[in-house]
Amino acid sequence: MVGGVGLVSAFAEPQAAPVAAPPPEQQEVEPAQVAPGSVAPPIEEPLPQPGPDLDPVRADPVREWADEVSAVVDIPARAIVSYVNADLAMRRYQPGCRISWATLAGIGRIESNHGRFAGRQLREDGRPSNPIIGVPLDGGPGIRLIPDTDGGAFDGDTVHDRAVGPMQFIPSTWRRWATDGNGDGLGDPQSLDDAAMAAARYLCAGGRDMTTGSGWWAGVFSYNNSVEYGQKVFALAESYAEAGNRRR
Repeated sequence: MVGGVGLVSAFAEPQAAPVAAPPPEQQEVEPAQVAPGSVAPPIEEPLPQPGPDLDPVRADPVREWADEVSAVVDIPARAIVSYVNADLAMRRYQPGCRISWATLAGIGRIESNHGRFAGRQLREDGRPSNPIIGVPLDGGPGIRLIPDTDGGAFDGDTVHDRAVGPMQFIPSTWRRWATDGNGDGLGDPQSLDDAAMAAARYLCAGGRDMTTGSGWWAGVFSYNNSVEYGQKVFALAESYAEAGNRRR
């Protein structure tokens, strides 16, 4: 399931979007009433272990489990596959981090509604039906100023950088953390397989343990240094974890 994951130091440039999307819509997510530093939402192993009632040899146990979870939460099953595979890969490559698929899903929900921003669909290849590209980071009100760093290769903008893909990486950050999450030899921020894996590595930077309160909040704040953002991710991760735990 995760054997194809690899780090990407040199990769082909993905097709640039000719037209940038508007800012991510302000999705209605109720922040959890928790203070920064609260212990991360508890989560069981993402997949059930083989037992008397579970066939240990199945074509795709991740997808089968994702289909079950998707039936009770508003996440496309294909998105759950991306998040779970990133979780499983990190258990192998950086076991001390212990990041959960539910936390990745919480971030993915806020950043792009799991690749479905502005009416897009998440395709079976793990990419949105149209590239997701944010507003120009031109220093306007409430916006950072980041001049172009990628020649428009990722965001179609040769003047300013824009956040790209389902997990909304800015090009310079993507170049540092780019990851091939699906074994196709590319690190494409528009691929949720790649972006979820890169986000997991980013959140785990510095030896964080994402099961502790301090580690979880430090990781999420590195993604977006906002208490309300962290509380929304917490609320989403908690609800996703509860749904996943019930499907074990």
